[in-house]
Amino acid sequence: MFDLTLAQARDGLRKRDFSARELTDAYLGAVAALNPKLNAYLLVTEAQARAQADAADAALARGEAANLTGIPLAIKDLFCTKGVRTTAGSRILEHFVPPYESTVTANLLRDGAVFLGKVNLDEFAMGSSNMTSAYGPVANPWTRRGDNRPLVPGGSSGGSAAAVAARLALGATATDTGGSIRQPAAFCGIAGIKPTYGRCSRWGIVAFASSLDQAGPIARTVEDCAIMLRSMAGFDPKDSTSADLAVPDYQAACHRSVKGLRIGVPKEYRSEGMAPEIEAMWQQGLAWLRDQGADIVDVSLPHTKYALPAYYIVAPAEASSNLARYDGVRFSSRTDGGDLTELYENSRAAGFGAEVQRRVLIGTYVLSAGYYDAYYIRAQKIRALILKDFTDVFRTVDALVTPTAPSAAFGQGEKMDDPVTMYLNDVFTGPANMSGIPGLSVPAGLDSQGLPLGLQVLGKPFDEETVFAVGAAIERASGFSALPGIRAGVAA
Repeated sequence: MFDLTLAQARDGLRKRDFSARELTDAYLGAVAALNPKLNAYLLVTEAQARAQADAADAALARGEAANLTGIPLAIKDLFCTKGVRTTAGSRILEHFVPPYESTVTANLLRDGAVFLGKVNLDEFAMGSSNMTSAYGPVANPWTRRGDNRPLVPGGSSGGSAAAVAARLALGATATDTGGSIRQPAAFCGIAGIKPTYGRCSRWGIVAFASSLDQAGPIARTVEDCAIMLRSMAGFDPKDSTSADLAVPDYQAACHRSVKGLRIGVPKEYRSEGMAPEIEAMWQQGLAWLRDQGADIVDVSLPHTKYALPAYYIVAPAEASSNLARYDGVRFSSRTDGGDLTELYENSRAAGFGAEVQRRVLIGTYVLSAGYYDAYYIRAQKIRALILKDFTDVFRTVDALVTPTAPSAAFGQGEKMDDPVTMYLNDVFTGPANMSGIPGLSVPAGLDSQGLPLGLQVLGKPFDEETVFAVGAAIERASGFSALPGIRAGVAA
Protein backbone atom coordinates (compact mmCIF):
# COMPACT_ATOMS: atom_id res chain seq x y z
CA MET A 1 0.00 0.00 0.00
CA PHE A 2 2.87 2.40 0.70
CA ASP A 3 3.91 2.38 -2.96
CA LEU A 4 0.56 3.80 -4.07
CA THR A 5 0.13 7.44 -4.96
CA LEU A 6 -2.92 9.24 -3.63
CA ALA A 7 -4.59 8.88 -7.03
CA GLN A 8 -3.87 5.13 -7.12
CA ALA A 9 -5.06 4.64 -3.54
CA ARG A 10 -8.28 6.48 -4.35
CA ASP A 11 -8.86 4.19 -7.34
CA GLY A 12 -8.09 1.11 -5.23
CA LEU A 13 -10.59 2.15 -2.58
CA ARG A 14 -13.31 2.71 -5.16
CA LYS A 15 -12.64 -0.69 -6.74
CA ARG A 16 -12.70 -2.22 -3.21
CA ASP A 17 -9.19 -3.67 -3.64
CA PHE A 18 -8.73 -2.79 0.03
CA SER A 19 -10.73 -0.91 2.62
CA ALA A 20 -10.22 2.54 4.05
CA ARG A 21 -9.77 0.90 7.45
CA GLU A 22 -6.97 -1.33 6.12
CA LEU A 23 -5.29 1.65 4.49
CA THR A 24 -5.58 3.77 7.63
CA ASP A 25 -4.33 0.99 9.90
CA ALA A 26 -1.30 0.50 7.64
CA TYR A 27 -0.42 4.18 7.88
CA LEU A 28 -1.00 4.35 11.63
CA GLY A 29 1.36 1.40 12.01
CA ALA A 30 3.98 3.13 9.89
CA VAL A 31 3.69 6.29 11.97
CA ALA A 32 4.14 4.30 15.18
CA ALA A 33 7.26 2.64 13.78
CA LEU A 34 9.01 5.61 12.16
CA ASN A 35 7.86 8.77 13.90
CA PRO A 36 10.32 8.29 16.79
CA LYS A 37 13.10 8.68 14.18
CA LEU A 38 11.57 11.62 12.31
CA ASN A 39 9.46 13.58 14.83
CA ALA A 40 7.12 14.50 11.98
CA TYR A 41 3.89 13.99 13.96
CA LEU A 42 3.23 16.00 17.11
CA LEU A 43 -0.08 14.24 17.75
CA VAL A 44 -1.53 11.03 16.29
CA THR A 45 -5.33 10.82 16.37
CA GLU A 46 -5.73 7.06 16.09
CA ALA A 47 -9.30 6.69 17.36
CA GLN A 48 -10.57 9.57 15.23
CA ALA A 49 -8.75 8.25 12.14
CA ARG A 50 -10.23 4.78 12.50
CA ALA A 51 -13.72 6.20 13.00
CA GLN A 52 -13.33 8.34 9.88
CA ALA A 53 -12.03 5.33 7.95
CA ASP A 54 -15.03 3.25 9.00
CA ALA A 55 -17.33 6.07 7.87
CA ALA A 56 -15.48 6.17 4.55
CA ASP A 57 -15.96 2.43 4.07
CA ALA A 58 -19.68 2.84 4.73
CA ALA A 59 -19.86 5.63 2.16
CA LEU A 60 -17.94 3.56 -0.40
CA ALA A 61 -20.31 0.63 0.20
CA ARG A 62 -23.22 2.95 -0.60
CA GLY A 63 -21.49 4.12 -3.77
CA GLU A 64 -21.09 7.63 -2.36
CA ALA A 65 -17.37 8.21 -2.90
CA ALA A 66 -16.34 11.87 -2.68
CA ASN A 67 -13.05 13.34 -3.91
CA LEU A 68 -10.93 12.06 -0.98
CA THR A 69 -13.08 9.37 0.65
CA GLY A 70 -10.85 7.11 2.74
CA ILE A 71 -7.55 8.90 1.98
CA PRO A 72 -5.24 9.22 5.04
CA LEU A 73 -3.78 12.72 5.36
CA ALA A 74 -1.54 14.59 7.80
CA ILE A 75 -2.58 18.05 8.98
CA LYS A 76 0.00 20.77 9.61
CA ASP A 77 -0.39 21.87 13.22
CA LEU A 78 -1.21 25.39 12.09
CA PHE A 79 -4.75 24.43 11.01
CA CYS A 80 -7.31 24.60 13.80
CA THR A 81 -9.02 21.23 14.23
CA LYS A 82 -12.13 21.04 16.37
CA GLY A 83 -11.49 19.21 19.62
CA VAL A 84 -7.89 18.38 18.64
CA ARG A 85 -4.93 20.26 20.10
CA THR A 86 -3.39 22.87 17.80
CA THR A 87 -0.01 24.29 18.88
CA ALA A 88 1.49 26.10 15.85
CA GLY A 89 4.74 24.52 17.04
CA SER A 90 4.83 26.90 20.01
CA ARG A 91 4.85 26.49 23.78
CA ILE A 92 2.46 29.39 24.11
CA LEU A 93 -0.30 27.27 22.50
CA GLU A 94 0.64 23.89 24.00
CA HIS A 95 -2.77 23.55 25.69
CA PHE A 96 -4.94 25.14 22.99
CA VAL A 97 -7.85 22.96 21.79
CA PRO A 98 -9.93 24.85 19.19
CA PRO A 99 -13.73 24.70 19.44
CA TYR A 100 -13.97 25.09 15.64
CA GLU A 101 -12.58 23.62 12.41
CA SER A 102 -10.55 25.60 9.86
CA THR A 103 -12.27 25.99 6.52
CA VAL A 104 -9.58 24.04 4.66
CA THR A 105 -9.72 21.04 6.99
CA ALA A 106 -13.53 21.22 7.04
CA ASN A 107 -13.46 21.01 3.22
CA LEU A 108 -11.23 17.93 3.39
CA LEU A 109 -13.51 16.27 5.92
CA ARG A 110 -16.52 17.12 3.74
CA ASP A 111 -14.82 15.22 0.92
CA GLY A 112 -14.17 12.13 3.03
CA ALA A 113 -10.53 12.48 4.07
CA VAL A 114 -9.11 10.62 7.07
CA PHE A 115 -6.93 12.69 9.43
CA LEU A 116 -4.03 10.70 10.89
CA GLY A 117 -2.84 13.52 13.15
CA LYS A 118 -1.12 16.89 13.43
CA VAL A 119 2.39 17.35 12.04
CA ASN A 120 5.34 19.44 13.16
CA LEU A 121 6.41 22.84 11.85
CA ASP A 122 8.67 25.78 12.57
CA GLU A 123 7.15 27.79 15.42
CA PHE A 124 4.29 29.92 14.06
CA ALA A 125 5.56 28.88 10.59
CA MET A 126 8.65 31.10 11.03
CA GLY A 127 11.60 29.24 9.58
CA SER A 128 13.12 27.36 6.65
CA SER A 129 14.41 24.29 8.46
CA ASN A 130 11.85 23.04 11.00
CA MET A 131 14.52 23.65 13.63
CA THR A 132 12.53 26.35 15.48
CA SER A 133 9.68 24.10 16.63
CA ALA A 134 9.20 24.11 20.41
CA TYR A 135 8.67 20.35 20.16
CA GLY A 136 11.99 19.46 18.57
CA PRO A 137 13.28 19.36 14.98
CA VAL A 138 11.96 17.14 12.23
CA ALA A 139 14.48 14.86 10.52
CA ASN A 140 14.47 14.62 6.74
CA PRO A 141 13.92 10.97 5.72
CA TRP A 142 16.67 11.49 3.11
CA THR A 143 20.36 11.33 4.04
CA ARG A 144 23.50 12.15 2.11
CA ARG A 145 25.17 9.25 0.37
CA GLY A 146 27.48 7.56 2.90
CA ASP A 147 26.53 9.99 5.68
CA ASN A 148 23.73 9.29 8.15
CA ARG A 149 23.83 12.63 9.96
CA PRO A 150 20.29 14.08 10.09
CA LEU A 151 19.28 16.70 7.54
CA VAL A 152 16.57 19.34 7.80
CA PRO A 153 13.35 18.71 5.85
CA GLY A 154 12.92 22.41 5.05
CA GLY A 155 10.41 24.70 6.65
CA SER A 156 8.10 25.73 7.83
CA SER A 157 6.04 22.74 6.62
CA GLY A 158 8.81 20.27 7.42
CA GLY A 159 6.57 17.82 9.25
CA SER A 160 4.16 17.76 6.31
CA ALA A 161 6.95 17.12 3.80
CA ALA A 162 8.78 14.52 5.90
CA ALA A 163 5.55 12.62 6.60
CA VAL A 164 4.65 12.43 2.92
CA ALA A 165 8.19 11.58 1.76
CA ALA A 166 8.56 8.83 4.39
CA ARG A 167 5.19 7.33 3.41
CA LEU A 168 3.55 8.25 6.72
CA ALA A 169 0.63 9.92 4.90
CA LEU A 170 -0.68 10.03 1.34
CA GLY A 171 -0.71 13.83 1.44
CA ALA A 172 -0.58 16.70 3.89
CA THR A 173 -1.89 20.20 4.34
CA ALA A 174 0.73 22.94 4.47
CA THR A 175 1.04 26.71 4.37
CA ASP A 176 3.39 28.97 2.43
CA THR A 177 4.31 32.50 3.56
CA GLY A 178 7.70 32.82 1.86
CA GLY A 179 8.34 29.33 0.50
CA SER A 180 7.13 27.05 3.29
CA ILE A 181 5.41 24.57 0.96
CA ARG A 182 7.78 24.62 -2.00
CA GLN A 183 11.16 24.51 -0.22
CA PRO A 184 10.28 21.51 2.03
CA ALA A 185 8.81 19.72 -0.99
CA ALA A 186 12.09 20.25 -2.87
CA PHE A 187 14.21 19.13 0.11
CA CYS A 188 12.15 15.94 0.53
CA GLY A 189 11.79 14.91 -3.13
CA ILE A 190 8.02 15.42 -3.45
CA ALA A 191 5.60 17.96 -4.95
CA GLY A 192 3.93 20.94 -3.31
CA ILE A 193 1.96 23.94 -4.54
CA LYS A 194 1.30 27.37 -3.10
CA PRO A 195 -1.88 28.41 -4.92
CA THR A 196 -2.79 31.98 -5.72
CA TYR A 197 -3.39 34.14 -2.65
CA GLY A 198 -7.11 33.90 -1.98
CA ARG A 199 -7.63 30.49 -3.61
CA CYS A 200 -7.76 28.70 -0.22
CA SER A 201 -9.42 30.21 2.82
CA ARG A 202 -7.17 31.38 5.65
CA TRP A 203 -9.99 31.13 8.20
CA GLY A 204 -8.97 28.92 11.11
CA ILE A 205 -5.27 28.91 10.20
CA VAL A 206 -3.03 30.38 12.89
CA ALA A 207 -1.78 33.61 11.31
CA PHE A 208 1.86 34.49 10.65
CA ALA A 209 1.70 37.26 8.00
CA SER A 210 -1.87 37.70 6.83
CA SER A 211 -1.16 39.26 3.42
CA LEU A 212 1.31 36.49 2.55
CA ASP A 213 0.00 33.27 4.16
CA GLN A 214 -1.62 30.77 1.82
CA ALA A 215 -2.63 27.14 2.37
CA GLY A 216 -1.80 24.41 -0.11
CA PRO A 217 -1.09 20.68 -0.41
CA ILE A 218 2.09 18.63 -0.24
CA ALA A 219 1.90 15.19 -1.88
CA ARG A 220 3.99 12.63 -3.74
CA THR A 221 3.09 13.72 -7.26
CA VAL A 222 1.80 16.75 -9.11
CA GLU A 223 -1.47 14.92 -9.78
CA ASP A 224 -1.88 14.12 -6.09
CA CYS A 225 -1.46 17.82 -5.28
CA ALA A 226 -4.09 18.63 -7.90
CA ILE A 227 -6.57 16.21 -6.32
CA MET A 228 -6.00 17.65 -2.85
CA LEU A 229 -6.18 21.28 -3.96
CA ARG A 230 -9.57 20.74 -5.56
CA SER A 231 -10.94 19.88 -2.12
CA MET A 232 -8.96 22.49 -0.19
CA ALA A 233 -9.82 25.45 -2.42
CA GLY A 234 -13.03 27.44 -2.68
CA PHE A 235 -14.70 30.67 -1.67
CA ASP A 236 -15.23 31.30 2.03
CA PRO A 237 -17.31 34.29 3.21
CA LYS A 238 -15.51 34.08 6.58
CA ASP A 239 -12.25 35.15 4.88
CA SER A 240 -12.38 38.66 3.40
CA THR A 241 -9.43 37.83 1.10
CA SER A 242 -11.04 34.66 -0.28
CA ALA A 243 -11.64 34.71 -4.04
CA ASP A 244 -15.19 34.04 -5.21
CA LEU A 245 -14.13 31.93 -8.19
CA ALA A 246 -15.06 28.46 -9.38
CA VAL A 247 -12.54 25.71 -8.56
CA PRO A 248 -11.38 24.01 -11.79
CA ASP A 249 -10.64 20.32 -12.32
CA TYR A 250 -6.95 20.53 -11.54
CA GLN A 251 -6.40 16.81 -12.07
CA ALA A 252 -7.53 17.10 -15.69
CA ALA A 253 -5.05 19.95 -16.19
CA CYS A 254 -2.18 17.60 -15.31
CA HIS A 255 -2.79 15.74 -18.56
CA ARG A 256 -2.74 18.79 -20.81
CA SER A 257 -0.07 19.19 -23.47
CA VAL A 258 2.45 22.00 -23.08
CA LYS A 259 2.92 22.28 -26.83
CA GLY A 260 2.84 25.93 -27.86
CA LEU A 261 3.16 27.29 -24.32
CA ARG A 262 5.68 30.06 -23.81
CA ILE A 263 7.88 29.37 -20.78
CA GLY A 264 9.81 32.29 -19.36
CA VAL A 265 13.27 32.05 -17.81
CA PRO A 266 13.91 35.06 -15.53
CA LYS A 267 17.55 36.08 -15.72
CA GLU A 268 17.46 37.45 -12.16
CA TYR A 269 17.08 33.92 -10.74
CA ARG A 270 20.61 33.10 -11.89
CA SER A 271 22.05 34.16 -8.57
CA GLU A 272 25.76 34.63 -8.02
CA GLY A 273 27.35 31.49 -6.70
CA MET A 274 24.51 29.16 -7.74
CA ALA A 275 25.62 25.55 -7.53
CA PRO A 276 26.49 24.15 -10.98
CA GLU A 277 24.25 21.15 -10.26
CA ILE A 278 21.22 23.41 -9.80
CA GLU A 279 22.01 25.37 -12.96
CA ALA A 280 22.39 22.08 -14.89
CA MET A 281 19.09 20.75 -13.54
CA TRP A 282 17.37 24.03 -14.50
CA GLN A 283 18.66 23.75 -18.06
CA GLN A 284 17.61 20.11 -18.21
CA GLY A 285 14.10 21.01 -17.11
CA LEU A 286 13.84 23.64 -19.82
CA ALA A 287 15.11 21.13 -22.37
CA TRP A 288 12.40 18.65 -21.31
CA LEU A 289 9.74 21.29 -21.91
CA ARG A 290 11.28 22.30 -25.23
CA ASP A 291 11.22 18.66 -26.33
CA GLN A 292 7.48 18.58 -25.56
CA GLY A 293 6.81 21.57 -27.81
CA ALA A 294 7.06 24.53 -25.43
CA ASP A 295 8.86 27.72 -26.43
CA ILE A 296 11.56 28.85 -23.99
CA VAL A 297 12.10 32.61 -23.78
CA ASP A 298 14.33 34.78 -21.60
CA VAL A 299 12.52 37.36 -19.48
CA SER A 300 13.43 39.92 -16.85
CA LEU A 301 11.96 40.60 -13.40
CA PRO A 302 14.12 43.60 -12.46
CA HIS A 303 12.82 44.08 -8.92
CA THR A 304 13.37 40.45 -7.87
CA LYS A 305 16.56 41.39 -6.02
CA TYR A 306 14.48 43.51 -3.64
CA ALA A 307 11.90 40.80 -2.90
CA LEU A 308 13.70 39.12 -0.02
CA PRO A 309 14.62 42.28 1.95
CA ALA A 310 11.10 43.64 1.40
CA TYR A 311 9.62 40.31 2.52
CA TYR A 312 11.63 40.42 5.74
CA ILE A 313 10.10 43.79 6.53
CA VAL A 314 6.49 43.02 5.62
CA ALA A 315 6.33 39.53 7.17
CA PRO A 316 7.76 40.44 10.60
CA ALA A 317 5.60 43.56 10.72
CA GLU A 318 2.45 41.52 10.19
CA ALA A 319 3.73 38.86 12.61
CA SER A 320 4.20 41.53 15.28
CA SER A 321 0.60 42.57 14.84
CA ASN A 322 -0.83 39.04 14.68
CA LEU A 323 1.10 37.68 17.66
CA ALA A 324 0.04 40.55 19.93
CA ARG A 325 -3.04 38.46 20.78
CA TYR A 326 -0.89 35.92 22.70
CA ASP A 327 -0.84 37.68 26.05
CA GLY A 328 -1.24 34.91 28.62
CA VAL A 329 -4.79 36.03 29.42
CA ARG A 330 -7.10 34.51 26.86
CA PHE A 331 -6.20 31.24 25.10
CA SER A 332 -2.42 31.08 25.44
CA SER A 333 -0.21 29.66 28.18
CA ARG A 334 0.32 31.96 31.15
CA THR A 335 3.35 32.78 33.27
CA ASP A 336 2.32 34.93 36.22
CA GLY A 337 3.87 38.27 37.07
CA GLY A 338 3.58 40.99 39.68
CA ASP A 339 1.23 43.08 37.52
CA LEU A 340 -0.49 42.85 34.14
CA THR A 341 2.48 44.16 32.16
CA GLU A 342 4.82 41.70 33.82
CA LEU A 343 2.33 38.88 33.15
CA TYR A 344 2.41 39.79 29.44
CA GLU A 345 6.19 39.95 29.40
CA ASN A 346 6.71 36.70 31.29
CA SER A 347 4.11 34.79 29.26
CA ARG A 348 5.62 35.86 25.94
CA ALA A 349 9.20 35.33 27.08
CA ALA A 350 8.38 31.78 28.19
CA GLY A 351 5.98 30.98 25.36
CA PHE A 352 7.80 32.34 22.29
CA GLY A 353 11.05 30.82 21.00
CA ALA A 354 14.10 32.81 19.93
CA GLU A 355 13.20 33.06 16.23
CA VAL A 356 9.66 34.22 16.93
CA GLN A 357 10.94 36.80 19.38
CA ARG A 358 13.47 38.01 16.81
CA ARG A 359 10.83 38.51 14.15
CA VAL A 360 8.37 40.18 16.51
CA LEU A 361 11.09 42.62 17.56
CA ILE A 362 12.00 43.37 13.94
CA GLY A 363 8.35 43.82 13.05
CA THR A 364 7.64 46.08 16.00
CA TYR A 365 10.68 48.19 15.09
CA VAL A 366 9.68 48.73 11.44
CA LEU A 367 6.14 49.65 12.50
CA SER A 368 7.28 52.16 15.13
CA ALA A 369 6.52 55.83 14.65
CA GLY A 370 9.98 56.87 13.55
CA TYR A 371 10.54 54.07 11.04
CA TYR A 372 7.12 53.19 9.59
CA ASP A 373 7.60 55.29 6.44
CA ALA A 374 11.26 54.43 6.01
CA TYR A 375 10.74 50.67 6.20
CA TYR A 376 7.18 49.35 6.04
CA ILE A 377 5.72 51.85 3.54
CA ARG A 378 8.80 51.57 1.33
CA ALA A 379 8.60 47.75 1.41
CA GLN A 380 4.96 47.92 0.32
CA LYS A 381 5.93 50.15 -2.61
CA ILE A 382 8.59 47.65 -3.64
CA ARG A 383 5.98 44.91 -3.35
CA ALA A 384 3.82 46.74 -5.89
CA LEU A 385 6.79 46.91 -8.27
CA ILE A 386 7.43 43.17 -7.88
CA LEU A 387 3.80 42.46 -8.80
CA LYS A 388 4.08 44.81 -11.79
CA ASP A 389 7.12 42.87 -13.01
CA PHE A 390 5.17 39.61 -12.96
CA THR A 391 2.11 41.24 -14.55
CA ASP A 392 4.23 42.60 -17.40
CA VAL A 393 6.02 39.30 -17.98
CA PHE A 394 2.81 37.27 -17.98
CA ARG A 395 1.58 39.32 -20.93
CA THR A 396 4.18 37.52 -23.03
CA VAL A 397 4.62 34.10 -21.37
CA ASP A 398 2.30 31.44 -19.93
CA ALA A 399 4.50 30.35 -17.01
CA LEU A 400 7.97 30.71 -15.55
CA VAL A 401 10.40 27.94 -14.58
CA THR A 402 13.14 28.45 -11.98
CA PRO A 403 14.97 26.44 -9.32
CA THR A 404 12.99 26.04 -6.10
CA ALA A 405 15.82 26.47 -3.60
CA PRO A 406 19.47 27.55 -3.78
CA SER A 407 20.68 24.23 -2.35
CA ALA A 408 19.65 20.72 -1.45
CA ALA A 409 18.73 19.87 2.15
CA PHE A 410 21.42 20.84 4.63
CA GLY A 411 22.38 19.28 7.94
CA GLN A 412 20.72 20.00 11.26
CA GLY A 413 22.92 22.63 12.88
CA GLU A 414 24.36 23.90 9.60
CA LYS A 415 23.60 27.53 8.62
CA MET A 416 22.04 28.07 12.04
CA ASP A 417 24.46 30.66 13.40
CA ASP A 418 23.50 33.42 10.98
CA PRO A 419 19.79 34.28 10.60
CA VAL A 420 20.46 36.08 7.30
CA THR A 421 21.96 32.91 5.80
CA MET A 422 18.81 31.04 6.82
CA TYR A 423 16.58 33.74 5.34
CA LEU A 424 18.35 33.37 1.96
CA ASN A 425 16.70 29.95 1.60
CA ASP A 426 13.60 31.88 0.44
CA VAL A 427 15.39 33.76 -2.34
CA PHE A 428 13.62 31.89 -5.20
CA THR A 429 10.26 31.39 -3.49
CA GLY A 430 9.59 34.69 -1.72
CA PRO A 431 8.68 36.75 -4.83
CA ALA A 432 5.60 34.57 -5.45
CA ASN A 433 4.29 35.39 -1.98
CA MET A 434 4.99 39.09 -2.38
CA SER A 435 3.00 39.10 -5.62
CA GLY A 436 0.39 36.47 -4.69
CA ILE A 437 0.96 34.28 -7.77
CA PRO A 438 0.86 30.46 -7.68
CA GLY A 439 4.04 28.40 -7.45
CA LEU A 440 4.64 24.64 -7.65
CA SER A 441 7.77 22.67 -6.76
CA VAL A 442 8.45 19.44 -8.67
CA PRO A 443 11.26 16.97 -7.90
CA ALA A 444 13.54 16.88 -10.94
CA GLY A 445 16.72 15.05 -9.99
CA LEU A 446 19.41 14.28 -7.41
CA ASP A 447 22.60 16.12 -6.57
CA SER A 448 26.02 14.47 -6.29
CA GLN A 449 25.28 13.48 -2.69
CA GLY A 450 22.06 11.70 -3.63
CA LEU A 451 19.71 14.42 -2.36
CA PRO A 452 16.65 15.63 -4.28
CA LEU A 453 16.50 18.96 -6.11
CA GLY A 454 13.32 20.72 -7.20
CA LEU A 455 12.22 22.95 -10.05
CA GLN A 456 9.64 25.67 -9.49
CA VAL A 457 6.81 26.58 -11.87
CA LEU A 458 5.27 30.04 -11.42
CA GLY A 459 2.01 31.01 -13.08
CA LYS A 460 -0.50 33.78 -13.62
CA PRO A 461 -2.90 34.59 -10.77
CA PHE A 462 -5.62 31.92 -10.51
CA ASP A 463 -4.11 29.96 -13.41
CA GLU A 464 -3.08 26.94 -11.36
CA GLU A 465 -4.21 24.76 -14.27
CA THR A 466 -1.29 25.87 -16.46
CA VAL A 467 1.07 25.51 -13.49
CA PHE A 468 -0.09 21.93 -13.01
CA ALA A 469 0.24 21.20 -16.75
CA VAL A 470 3.83 22.44 -16.87
CA GLY A 471 4.74 20.76 -13.58
CA ALA A 472 3.30 17.43 -14.71
CA ALA A 473 5.23 17.70 -17.98
CA ILE A 474 8.49 18.15 -16.05
CA GLU A 475 7.54 15.27 -13.75
CA ARG A 476 6.85 12.91 -16.67
CA ALA A 477 10.09 13.82 -18.41
CA SER A 478 12.26 13.51 -15.30
CA GLY A 479 10.86 10.12 -14.37
CA PHE A 480 11.91 10.92 -10.80
CA SER A 481 11.54 7.70 -8.79
CA ALA A 482 14.24 7.98 -6.10
CA LEU A 483 13.08 7.28 -2.55
CA PRO A 484 14.45 8.25 0.86
CA GLY A 485 16.19 5.68 3.00
CA ILE A 486 13.74 6.10 5.87
CA ARG A 487 10.23 5.24 4.71
CA ALA A 488 7.34 2.95 5.48
CA GLY A 489 7.68 -0.57 4.19
CA VAL A 490 11.50 -0.79 4.37
CA ALA A 491 13.99 -1.31 7.17
CA ALA A 492 15.32 2.09 8.19
